[in-house]
Amino acid sequence: MKVILPPPRFFIAASIEKDFWAHQTLRLRHFFRSFPSGEAPEAYYRYLDEAIDATELFAAYPDASRHAEQSAFHITLCPENHEQVRRIIAARLASAPYWVLVGGPPCQAYSLAGRSRMKAMPGFEGDERHFLYKEYLRIIVDHRPPIFVMENVKGLLSAKFKGRSMIGMILADLERPSCALGISDQGDCEYQLYALSHSNGLFGPATPKAFLVRAELHGVPQARHRIFIVGVRSDLDIKPSQLPTESPPSVRQVIEGFPKIRSGITGGSDTTAAWTQAIVSLEGVDFHGHPHAKAICSQVAALFTSVPSSLARKSTSYTLRPAGPNGAIAFMHDPRLHTLAEHEARAHMASDLRRYAFAIAFAHVTGKSPRLRDFPPDLLPHHRDVGKEFPGKRFEDRFKVQLPDRVASTVTAHLAKDGNYYIHYDLAQCRSLTVREAARLQTFPDNYKFEGPRTEQYRQIGNAVPPYLARQIGDVVADALDTAREGL
Repeated sequence: MKVILPPPRFFIAASIEKDFWAHQTLRLRHFFRSFPSGEAPEAYYRYLDEAIDATELFAAYPDASRHAEQSAFHITLCPENHEQVRRIIAARLASAPYWVLVGGPPCQAYSLAGRSRMKAMPGFEGDERHFLYKEYLRIIVDHRPPIFVMENVKGLLSAKFKGRSMIGMILADLERPSCALGISDQGDCEYQLYALSHSNGLFGPATPKAFLVRAELHGVPQARHRIFIVGVRSDLDIKPSQLPTESPPSVRQVIEGFPKIRSGITGGSDTTAAWTQAIVSLEGVDFHGHPHAKAICSQVAALFTSVPSSLARKSTSYTLRPAGPNGAIAFMHDPRLHTLAEHEARAHMASDLRRYAFAIAFAHVTGKSPRLRDFPPDLLPHHRDVGKEFPGKRFEDRFKVQLPDRVASTVTAHLAKDGNYYIHYDLAQCRSLTVREAARLQTFPDNYKFEGPRTEQYRQIGNAVPPYLARQIGDVVADALDTAREGL
């Protein structure tokens, strides 16, 4: 069975991004999207091949380049830039009656990890980052979109400000954004809020938890749970439908076809022989009577009796093909692509390679990723909150194997720091996920190029909404706007 994906239903009028490298990536994608679906020029693929640079690509297609420059803006949303942003959006909309505002205010103050770091900081309770969403309210009030979609992290459900629920305050402000900003002459700018997921089983008014969308229930190969709030302007008699459910592909189905590569080694000789020796040295670890010691060592010994000397750290061979009628995989595949970009393994310390080898073998033997308490004492990291006899409770899953026959755990921007939470399940490769593998688990199309150094590429991927989920949300919103047009 062949999956035929319909063409996109939206034209992107403007995107606003404050991060430099994320903006560069958006600018390139706006260039790509300026061409009809499937008709991007061969020069774009030559750019992915690194046969030409960005300057040559943009110079060859001045109209597409101009579109990218006039629709992807490198701007920080803040009071000082209100007027500039207002003028840009007004000009780009050109009084279009049917459009949607999509955005996700910064989430450092709402995420569980962010709150854990920030609570010890002086003035956390009054930190302005709790209220960055008001910049989003300002755009709503300025332009009164027929529909808006606001995205944020799951931690928003439990975040509090001086004892008050942040999600409660945000929902109330989104219903009456002009009142929230103290603008009395636009008090008619009101919205009805809707949730998107079937899993919520909504009957009557939505509760805060109802706005949680579980991406894996909608075909995304990742357990990513995020808040999505859809607002419909009160003068429009429309109600968005909910997202269709869809079984997700597994990690194996998504990345199994990638060329096999090995990780590098930091602080020593970076050769296949040295890399192999670092992993085989796991056999010399004192397992202290570990219940799976024999099976784990047996796997390592059997696998590395003969390691291919040609195993490289990078591959650009694009041999992937859609397997079966899976929507997400078909969505990502591009038959015109002949170079696999950003599939290069990062380097790891030899000590971490041994931990990775243990974790992968443990996962193969037990069917689950190990917690710190499952590691032999000799393999525990020398961190302050980890004792050799009594592992700490914080981040007990800090070495996490992405199990092949399940969906991945949430891909986050932490990938920019290290790959310990994202270990490949294949012991023969003994490494963390590459940029391209992480992008696939986020459902970015294979022809999507991330600009900037590798750490910035990981950060862009981890901060994104999965494109396959975004497309489905776009279809729900497009159907609602079509209904509004038909009612006039």
